[in-house]
Amino acid sequence: MQFCANKLDKKDFFGKSDPFMVFYRSNEDGTFTICHKTEVVKNTLNPVWQPFTIPVRALCNGDYDRTIKVEVYDWDRDGGHDFIGDFTTSYRELARGQSQFNVYEVINTKKKMKKKKYVNSGTVTLLSFSVESEFTFLDYIKGGTQINFTVAIDFTASNGNPSQSTSLHYMNPYQLNAYAMALKAVGEIIQDYDSDKMFPALGFGAKLPPDGRVSHEFPLNGNMENPYCNGIQGILEAYHQSLKTVQLYGPTNFAPVVNHVARYAAAVQDGSQYFVLLIITDGVISDMAQTKEAIVNGAKLPMSIIIVGVGQAEFDAMVELDGDDIRISSRGKLAERDIVQFVPFRDYVDRTGNHVLSMARLAKDVLAEIPDQFISYMKTRGIKPNPAPPPYTPPGHTHHYTQI
Repeated sequence: MQFCANKLDKKDFFGKSDPFMVFYRSNEDGTFTICHKTEVVKNTLNPVWQPFTIPVRALCNGDYDRTIKVEVYDWDRDGGHDFIGDFTTSYRELARGQSQFNVYEVINTKKKMKKKKYVNSGTVTLLSFSVESEFTFLDYIKGGTQINFTVAIDFTASNGNPSQSTSLHYMNPYQLNAYAMALKAVGEIIQDYDSDKMFPALGFGAKLPPDGRVSHEFPLNGNMENPYCNGIQGILEAYHQSLKTVQLYGPTNFAPVVNHVARYAAAVQDGSQYFVLLIITDGVISDMAQTKEAIVNGAKLPMSIIIVGVGQAEFDAMVELDGDDIRISSRGKLAERDIVQFVPFRDYVDRTGNHVLSMARLAKDVLAEIPDQFISYMKTRGIKPNPAPPPYTPPGHTHHYTQI
């Protein structure tokens, strides 16, 4: 929606008014709840506000005839904004779009009672109105979009020698280490969205047999042609096998595994597939500039990156990659959307030893941003979900519908 106003009351002693509008939806009990505030347009009595988007639910709770109240104010620096006037409308009225019906008189009741000749305090006009369907993550999944899950594990020497109990990669016969716990917690939820349950699993930062060359994207199962593992159990087995054959080394380079997944994502940008990369690391990153560039490029593709930091290191660099506070950039180019979610594993280690609950919390927080990241990709590309196929009926069974 977009609105403009004409001839609003002048409220400032010097100069004109600085108008903004506040929208309220009415509740069942007659009270009003604020649902949108426009920006302030400085020093004008004829403002044109920016177009804005609001869910229909927030505006009228799905009731097209419910009252929507709009108040117009003159902004004041000290927060004591001056009331110019208000008007009421409804979704049904607004849905008529730009027309003579959508020009509203702004009325200040106090002024009206005082002044006999009072007409109004200006008018507000609807300039445009359109409704778009908002699709959910599940609409796309039901329509057949595949989620492809890839895992990348940090095999750098800073993790400590796997044969020693202080190592983050220590193979304790009685309990999973932090890497395995994080992989299991996140993977077991993501695998439900992946129909074939075959997952590429990579390692980085190790020296490989037989010649000891350092690799930053090697298959955990040792098969360059086919790095796929069968289910989360298959990844865990390949991970344990790798620990016995490779030598932990360094440096900690993320860019190769990010670019690895990006190459696959770049090949299918029609919305039929979306890629999620889980990186589990002890967090001391060596190729920050290259990783930033890889993420900025990846933000244009159907992919998301989850980073779980294990161990006690400082994770400042990971927080920067997350881009929640400051959107990540590389060579002056800003990432077009936020695709990285970082969580430190230590925040989820339950002191009481209740791993089930704490791992459920980890999975929830790690995956919390994926649906929104997924939707933002589909929306900017104008990709709508395919209709869901009809429910499966076994042969020989026919549905009988009763006419009522």
